[in-house]
Amino acid sequence: MEDVGSAGHRNGTHKRPRLEDVAARVGLSTASVSLVLRGAPGPSERTRQRVLKAAADLGYQVDRTASTLASRRSRLLGVMVDIHSPFHAELVEHLHTAAEEVGYDLVLSTLTRTRDENTAVDTLLAFRSEALILLGPTAPADMLAALDNKAPVIAVGRRITDAGLDVVRSADDDGVGQVIDHLVGLGHREIVHVDGGKGVIATDRRRGYRSAMRRHGLGDHIRVLTGDHTEAAGERAARHLLDGDALPTAVVTYNDQSAIGVLAALARAGVSVPGEISVAGYDDDTLSRLSCFNLTTVSQNAEEQARYAVSAAVERLDQGRTEPREVVLTPHLVVRGTTAEPA
Repeated sequence: MEDVGSAGHRNGTHKRPRLEDVAARVGLSTASVSLVLRGAPGPSERTRQRVLKAAADLGYQVDRTASTLASRRSRLLGVMVDIHSPFHAELVEHLHTAAEEVGYDLVLSTLTRTRDENTAVDTLLAFRSEALILLGPTAPADMLAALDNKAPVIAVGRRITDAGLDVVRSADDDGVGQVIDHLVGLGHREIVHVDGGKGVIATDRRRGYRSAMRRHGLGDHIRVLTGDHTEAAGERAARHLLDGDALPTAVVTYNDQSAIGVLAALARAGVSVPGEISVAGYDDDTLSRLSCFNLTTVSQNAEEQARYAVSAAVERLDQGRTEPREVVLTPHLVVRGTTAEPA
């Protein structure tokens, strides 16, 4: 006898499993099954496992469109991310995990060389994102405050004052200060900073460099080279140093990408790191941990930032919080193989 299910598949009449089918399989109400599949609190762990197994066995997939129409909520958190940033990529991974744990999902909108913040944010709003998690936004504070009137805004990584926004960031000036403390402790005095440009994050890290140098009595040795967040900026800075009369004994860059550019240019010039010059970055992104770079850097704890950001969004959306809150995390130095005592 021919298998009815197989015949149905061939004739195009096979029906997609429904919520009711999962409920019937486990002997529960559709409401209880829906709670489990949405990740909502209430059902026991045993019930959750039974429902998830039944859903998997039946091949059931959540119909997000139908659930959105029924609840009038998307349960989507919109995330603006710089496609060129390894650190942002790591943040997104942790944001996904944190969001799923509280029954939300993410919509991503990217910044590219031809796609600015306004376009990225408009896309997130078009997809009915209930809150916006903006990674390293550069828009003026008043524009971000106006955006917060459309959907709760959580700015990650950037200090924002007097804008009435939720902010999750690390203390960037303290992080760079830790690098300078480390280098001075090794005996360095000629320490150059390759900065990240005009943004608030770059300003805070540059201030941290200047303050730490003065704290160690090295105000006369302060030297800042203009850069940005790219490997190319690090390479340009390194070439500038190589063209000078004498190399500094250490370079501290705005981020790990810039530091990797410095390392690449020094390697091509035959300058050994850390034998002739020490190099340190900032972010502790995935590239910095590779054995070929083994970069001394500063960790911002991406996982902790992600959890605080999602928590802030949920508090605004589900718990009625209206007062803005700033969470400032303490970064920590990660010493690897690109720093040592000066020669």
